[in-house]
Amino acid sequence: MPMSVDRAFLDQSVSLGGLPEALLDEIAKIARVVPLPANKVLFETGDPGNGFYSVLEGSLKVSLVSVEGVEQLLAVLGPGNVVGELAIFDGRPRSATVTAIKASRLAFVDRISFERLAEDQPAIYRHMLKIVGGRLRHANDVFAARCFLPMNGRIAQTLLQLADTFGKPVDNDRILIHYKVSQADLANMSGMARENANRILNIWKRDGLISRISGYYCIEDKPALEAAAAL
Repeated sequence: MPMSVDRAFLDQSVSLGGLPEALLDEIAKIARVVPLPANKVLFETGDPGNGFYSVLEGSLKVSLVSVEGVEQLLAVLGPGNVVGELAIFDGRPRSATVTAIKASRLAFVDRISFERLAEDQPAIYRHMLKIVGGRLRHANDVFAARCFLPMNGRIAQTLLQLADTFGKPVDNDRILIHYKVSQADLANMSGMARENANRILNIWKRDGLISRISGYYCIEDKPALEAAAAL
């Protein structure tokens, strides 16, 4: 029997938390918990778009994989993020592959149940459009960075985006990215060779813009990274 979703999890969601309490209650009623072991694929490019997921625990990666098996990492998602939301609007096949980086728990809302709910509560579509709009803005930012920013600007943008998802404030306005991302992943997400990413990161560590704490990146000088990432 599918496990029900604790409304408290959805209430804390970065993406769904802005909904009125009554609507969160209704979504919790139609959602079911989906456990996803580490390294397990949630869905692949071309799979049916049958609903969306909200991350309750764990982390996921969103990527494109070429026919040769080369992976382009698009985003890393953590608790409170939503993935697969485009299926709510067009029902078309998935446009990317999503995989669990570590063991995760997700709340799944199937498209048919969501449409039935939205018939009575059309305001929920406006909220989902905000989520889609945010995703499109993120994609535009990444595309613009690839076109116009130098390599250090692209690395800065990637670190700031990871800080938005996994950031934990520490003393003196520092931000700990509470997710162990490798230099290879940072290079992949920023669209450059690992050697170039390694060189930039080492310079920034030397200059005090970033540091490593127990394997986690820590942003020591956020304004400097924001200036580097500015178009």
